[in-house]
Amino acid sequence: MDTDSSPDEVKAAFAAWLADFADAMAAADAAATTNLLDGDCWWRDLLALSWDLGTYHGTDRIAGLLDEHLQQAKVSDVRIVTEFGPRFVAEEGGGGTIEGFFTFETPGAWCRGVARIRQGEDGWRAWTVMTGVEDLKGHERALGSRRPTGPRHEVGATTQRNWKDKREHARAYTDREPEVVVLGAGQGGLALAANLRLMGVDALILERSERVGDGWRRRYHSLVLHDPVWADHLPYLPFPQSWPIYSPKDKIADWFEFYAQAMELDVWCSAEMTAAAYDEQAGAWALTVQTGEGERTLRPRHVVLATGAAGEPHVPDLPGRDGFAGTVYHSSEHGAGGSWAGRKAVVVGACNSGHDIAQDLYEAGAEVTLVQRSSTHIISQEHGIPAIFGANFTESGPPTEYADLLASAYPWPLVLEDAKEGVKRTAEKDAALLASLEAVGFRLNDGPDGTGLMGFALAKGGGYYIDVGASGLIAEGRIGLAQGSGLAEFTATGIRLEDGRELDADLVVLATGYSNMRETARRLFGDAVAERLPLVLGIGEDGEIGGLYRRTGHPGFWYMGGPLAWVRVYAKHLALQITADLHDVRS
Repeated sequence: MDTDSSPDEVKAAFAAWLADFADAMAAADAAATTNLLDGDCWWRDLLALSWDLGTYHGTDRIAGLLDEHLQQAKVSDVRIVTEFGPRFVAEEGGGGTIEGFFTFETPGAWCRGVARIRQGEDGWRAWTVMTGVEDLKGHERALGSRRPTGPRHEVGATTQRNWKDKREHARAYTDREPEVVVLGAGQGGLALAANLRLMGVDALILERSERVGDGWRRRYHSLVLHDPVWADHLPYLPFPQSWPIYSPKDKIADWFEFYAQAMELDVWCSAEMTAAAYDEQAGAWALTVQTGEGERTLRPRHVVLATGAAGEPHVPDLPGRDGFAGTVYHSSEHGAGGSWAGRKAVVVGACNSGHDIAQDLYEAGAEVTLVQRSSTHIISQEHGIPAIFGANFTESGPPTEYADLLASAYPWPLVLEDAKEGVKRTAEKDAALLASLEAVGFRLNDGPDGTGLMGFALAKGGGYYIDVGASGLIAEGRIGLAQGSGLAEFTATGIRLEDGRELDADLVVLATGYSNMRETARRLFGDAVAERLPLVLGIGEDGEIGGLYRRTGHPGFWYMGGPLAWVRVYAKHLALQITADLHDVRS
C-alpha cells in the first residue's frame, strides 16, 4: 500500500486488522493480541486496562500488560471510527503506516483507541497502540445530549432563584464542603476543574491573585506564547478562528477569566492556603484558607497542586546582595523595561525568559549584557515550531480531539527519539543564525542526548530559547554577551563573575529558572508530605512524565501542570482518577 491507495483500500485494511484485534481482545487472548503487533510495537495504556498511565515497548512487555489486566478488563464492542481516518501516512524511504481510531468499552468505562499499523511480509501489524478511557459509566461528562436543561427547568425550580443566584450560592460553599480543592487557577487548574465539574465532582479552585489569569497577566510586559494556537486550546472551549497564532500573555489571561465564567467553575480569588493537614483515617484534608472575608477551614478528600510544573522561582543566595546599590529581582518579577532607558542592565541566564527580558530592556533603551552561564539550545520560531508540532497542530491539521488522540498514542520515548532528527533538520535551516551566535562566542547545544527543546521541556521545563529577535541582537553586539562564567557575588556597583570580571549594573535580573514543583509542595504542605512525593518532570522507566497526572504516593494529593497542549489532554485523565476514587469505581 502507498500514497496512491484509495480511502476505501486504506479503510478496508485497517478494518480487517481491527476485526482480528477486537476478537483477540474480547476473548482476553493475550497471545492472539500480541500476534497482531509488530515486534517493535509500543502500547500506551491511559487507564483503560491498567488503571494507570503507562508505556510498554516490545511484545514481551506488552504481553505482561495483557496477561495481568486483559481478563479483568473484559473489553467489548470494539468499533472502527470513520469520522476522521483511517488514513495512510507516508514515511521517508517508502512505505508508511495507517492511522486509525476505534472505540470500545469495559464494564466500567467508555473508551477510545488509536492504532498505527504497518504492512509486513505476514500482513498488517500494529506499530503503536493506545487504549484510553473517555468516560466512566454512570459519571459521564455532561456534554452534548447530557448537558443540563438549565435552572428554570430543574426539579423544584423557582422564579425566586435564577441562574446567577445559584452560581453565587454554589461558589460560597456555605452549606457543603468541596470534594476537591485545586490550588491555582492557571491552565492546569482550570482544565482540571472543568473536567471534574462535567463529571459531577464538586471542585473549588483557590487562586491567591486578585483575578483569574493574573499568573499570566503579571508576567513581563512583552511576553507572547511560543506555542501556536492550534496546540493551545483549553478543553471544551476552543479559541475563535480569528485568534492570533501566537497569543499575547494579556489576551491569554483574559481568556482564562472568561473560561472560568463560561465553564461555571467555582473559584475563590485572593485566597491563600496557610496550613494543611491530612487525616489518614478520615481520608480527608483540613485546609486553612485566608480569604477576603476571613479565615475558612475546608475539608476536601483530594487536593491538587496546580501552581505550575516550574512555579517556584530559583533565586541563588549570593554574597554582597545587600550591599548592591542597584535593583535586583528574579525574572518572574520583571514587568516592562521602559523605566530602565539609558541605564545599565545585566540579565543572568540565557534561556527563554533571559533572552526575552534582555530584548525588552534593549528595545526600551537600556544598555544590556546577557550572562550565559552554560550552553543554550537555540531554535528559530520560523523553523523550530513547525518541527516540534508537526502536521497535526497546524491550520490544516486534524480536528483538535483527533490531533490530541494521535499525540497521546505517540509515547514520550518515541517523541524524544524523533526529536533528534528534528533537531538536525532545524539546525540546518537555522545554520546562518547559529553561526552568527557562535561567531560572538555564544555557546550552543543540541539538548539532552540531542533531543533539543523537547528533551529540555520534558526534563526540566527550560534550558532553551525560541528566537523571536534576541539572537540577532546578540550576534550584532547590540546586546552584550558575558559568556561562560557564572555569577560569583554582587559588588556595590554591579556583579562579579566567577572568572573575576566585573560588570557595572543599575539592574540585575536573575533569569535563573525555577525549582522543582516538589519544592512548592514542601513550602505549602511541609516536609512530611513532600518527602512522599516524586519529583516532577523527567521521563521515568515506565515512559511517562514524572509526578504529573497520576498518583503521587501520598493519598489524596495530585500534581497538575505543564503547557496548554499537555493540560488539555491530561486534565481528563487526572479527573477520571479522582472521580473514580470518590465513587470507588474503576474502568
